[in-house]
Amino acid sequence: MEEQILRPRREKIEVKGKISYLESTRSWSQISLRKQIVDEFPQLKERMSGFGYKMLFFHEFKDLERLIRKLKRTNHAVPILMWLVKEKS
Repeated sequence: MEEQILRPRREKIEVKGKISYLESTRSWSQISLRKQIVDEFPQLKERMSGFGYKMLFFHEFKDLERLIRKLKRTNHAVPILMWLVKEKS
């Protein structure tokens, strides 16, 4: 099955969210999508559809820049930037 990358409707969205620890799996594996994201990607409201995600991590900016140039050449969807943030307690 070929994956279809979802594209936002607006130019820029900035959202903060939380990652939850699940006792049942003993892992930090629950990422909740905020209402702003679901509103921006109406496909996510299709309850019978399946959705996944793909994350890429780079240690160096040059590798990220190389990927961005390739994505621009192929008219690929603009990726979502995500930072993992440790909150102050």
